Amino acid sequence: MRSLAVAALAAGVALFVAGPTAGGPAQCARNVANGLRTVGAADQLITVEAASYRTTYAAFRLWRRDGRGCWRVVAGPWTARLGVNGIADRRREGDGTTPTGSYGIGRTMYGNARNPGVRYRYRRVVCGDWWVEDPASPAYNTFQHVACGRRPPFRTNPPGMWQDPVAYRYLAVIEFNMRPVVPGRGSAIFLHASKGRPTVGCVSLPVGQLVTTLRWLDPAKRPRIVIGTRATFRRL
Repeated sequence: MRSLAVAALAAGVALFVAGPTAGGPAQCARNVANGLRTVGAADQLITVEAASYRTTYAAFRLWRRDGRGCWRVVAGPWTARLGVNGIADRRREGDGTTPTGSYGIGRTMYGNARNPGVRYRYRRVVCGDWWVEDPASPAYNTFQHVACGRRPPFRTNPPGMWQDPVAYRYLAVIEFNMRPVVPGRGSAIFLHASKGRPTVGCVSLPVGQLVTTLRWLDPAKRPRIVIGTRATFRRL
């Protein structure tokens, strides 16, 4: 067992006691993914593992479920950036944190650039495309298009999606605060391209690694993204 632990650490995979995976065998490799209980029927998984709640960096890994029901690493660890105020179990709108927890990936991916070859429905954003961050709006935490140049019927928090061609070159939606949507809990949590600094609450990657991730994700495999520290993951 000690040799197994040493080998896994050498591979950069965080360890903790793992139980059986959903629908899988009782014995899987001891790694960060096989210890999770909130991934349901997912066959693809992203883990975003922060060393602490205050850090703005995280280890980003891609995983697939094998034929025995065990999680195996596909890529990573890569360095992701998090919110300027770290991560939080109880995020609130505008607090600069990235929410911890286990989430699905939205059904549509977006970007200011052409579709890079994703398997999801893809919308190339245009003038007037917004993600609503106004807690008072009935459209809170949803994508909305308003005619270009027209004042939106909700309070805006610029830039609009089309106005940030660097971060929003490509993005996937992390389904935080969506079922149900709770006003003020937080909105517009994306996996997007890095600007080389902390985000306002999203998860970001260098664009090459982001494109690799977005192309790999397959809606038919019900992917999940899990965000937190190793201690957080023990609760998920």
